[in-house]
Amino acid sequence: MALAMFGWLVRLNPFKTPDTQRLAVLFGVVYFAQGMWYLPNQAITIVLKDRGLAAGQVADFFLLTTIPWLIKPAYGLLSDFVPLFGRRRLSYFLLTSGLAALTGLILASGSLISHGPIETLGATLPVVGAVSFTLVSGVGLSTLMALGLAFTDVLVDAMMVENGRPRGLTGAFQSVQWACITVASVLVGVAGGELAETRSLRVAFLLAACFPLISMLMGAFFVSEPRATFDREAFRQTRLAIRDALGHRDMWVVAGFILFWTFSPSFGPAFLYYQTDVLGFSQRFIGTLGSLSAIAGVIGAVIYAPISRRFPLKRIVNAVIGLGVAGTLAYFLYRGPASALIIDIVFGCIGMIAQLALLDLAAKSCPKRVEATFFALLMSVNNGGSQLSQNVGARLYDGLGYEPLVLISAAFTAAAWFLVPLVKIDRIEARAREEARAREAAEAATTQSVSER
Repeated sequence: MALAMFGWLVRLNPFKTPDTQRLAVLFGVVYFAQGMWYLPNQAITIVLKDRGLAAGQVADFFLLTTIPWLIKPAYGLLSDFVPLFGRRRLSYFLLTSGLAALTGLILASGSLISHGPIETLGATLPVVGAVSFTLVSGVGLSTLMALGLAFTDVLVDAMMVENGRPRGLTGAFQSVQWACITVASVLVGVAGGELAETRSLRVAFLLAACFPLISMLMGAFFVSEPRATFDREAFRQTRLAIRDALGHRDMWVVAGFILFWTFSPSFGPAFLYYQTDVLGFSQRFIGTLGSLSAIAGVIGAVIYAPISRRFPLKRIVNAVIGLGVAGTLAYFLYRGPASALIIDIVFGCIGMIAQLALLDLAAKSCPKRVEATFFALLMSVNNGGSQLSQNVGARLYDGLGYEPLVLISAAFTAAAWFLVPLVKIDRIEARAREEARAREAAEAATTQSVSER
């Protein structure tokens, strides 16, 4: 029985070659390190709440630090066009990982905010002196750390698309990536809840700064990349590929669909306010809920890897929209510890499957030769929509309350069904399958030619 189960797991594993296994390990470790960057977030939220900021104002803080994630196509263009020290990916990867680690250590050496009262946040700060300077410098350093991590993310995603799409493994690679980032979220939930309970911001930043160093070491030992020089002809071909892609309907429709799906007003910082002020949950319990939701997300990632190979992507997208609507409406029942446990766990699994379906669609719609740039563009749309969703949701919570926010969020999610026919998911997936078959045929021809020699 055990041998039969082991054989079934081996057949289920989509990574059959040493090369794909090495890539899966690399992507997983780097995404785990990125996931640990979120460790200070709960502590930041509760500390700013203690200083009198409303949910919408806390959302402003995180919106400012999200800016580097909204310009990811610029990093893709730089990596695609301008090799650094003879490498298109590796040199940038080592540099930006180091930047993220350094700024995290600087944040750990100071304090994000002072102990005085704060009336508002960001560009509208009316406070003066040390309070204003400390908060603004905290926003600036957090944004700089985000820049390093966002650039690193673009480079890893470029390698994922370049290696995954020809092999038909984009869904499987992304399952590994998001399973690992969600495992990190389990640790973030437990440790972040404890750090928020004790308001230990310095420790949170110190721990978060350690993990970009791990990414840098993984890149140094795992990334094998041939030397590259500026090639005028390659530049011309890439420029033409960008121009063609910009005029292609599928790219813009996919971008619009991702924006609409992610913009659905969500809870964001407002949910912590609801959990703390209305339900009376401790920060430790809130952190535990985050960890259990993350564990459920790992299960969702494990589920998505095989179903992405066995079911049409369009069917998966339609299914996750329906599950998303049901999961959002379930938050009407979020009234105590028991219901919180059930809803967070179930929605953690559903949310991960939905996220991976969107990422799979994005990867399969990217044009050849400029995968880094256009996947980064779609991920910028995803990040921007998600952050604006939290910002709008926080203001709706401040103005209308919890239950109207749940209803509005569910309605927006359901409206995504009407956009699915416009996306032409079947055509996008068919084109990706054709590229995979062409790659397999080319590899088989090369292998036969070598053997005949």
